[in-house]
Amino acid sequence: MKISSEELKQMDNRYRATFINSLPGYKCLQLVGTLNENGHSNLGLFNSIFHLGASPALLGMVFRPQSEDHDTLSNIKRNGFYTLNNVLPSFYKQAHHTSARFPSGVSEFVECGLTEFFLPDFEAPFVAESSVKIALELKEIMPVNLNNTTIVIGEVKHILLTPNLVGTDGYVDHQAAQTVTVTGLDSYFEATALGRLTYAKPDVVPINLS
Repeated sequence: MKISSEELKQMDNRYRATFINSLPGYKCLQLVGTLNENGHSNLGLFNSIFHLGASPALLGMVFRPQSEDHDTLSNIKRNGFYTLNNVLPSFYKQAHHTSARFPSGVSEFVECGLTEFFLPDFEAPFVAESSVKIALELKEIMPVNLNNTTIVIGEVKHILLTPNLVGTDGYVDHQAAQTVTVTGLDSYFEATALGRLTYAKPDVVPINLS
């Protein structure tokens, strides 16, 4: 099958969105926690988080073009703090439900049956049920004029992990964390490791790490 850019333009809008969104394959899945100006919690599901650097520790995420009822980006702009929380098999349906268009000011934590908690002096809620939780401070907002999306870059301020998830070399074991991944907007998967390999060098065949 070969599909040209012109054929893409002729597709039904909903079909094309589903097709392109699922085309790259498995993606990072995170629940993003924020607070609005009245102190009400907001929770949104995102599959566009990416690693940007380790020193300083930076993570980026992409926001689709703004709509009037899309609170996450507005909240991040307002107070500069937000959280990333991984999704587990035990609550992936509740996580999916957070993507519904609830009215502004209505807490997805309450409506979707998830538990919020806070760290002292950090103005964004975490998902208690998550095994990997990351607190970020806003560092930069980059408009993408090509399609009116927005890239948000945050610096990691706190990391909360279930015990025994980090190896002696710093590797975070997301299979042990039961982190769920996604393709497209609605197809969820549990990760199964094939193996970790040794550092790649031109004249050495990679082998599995024990």
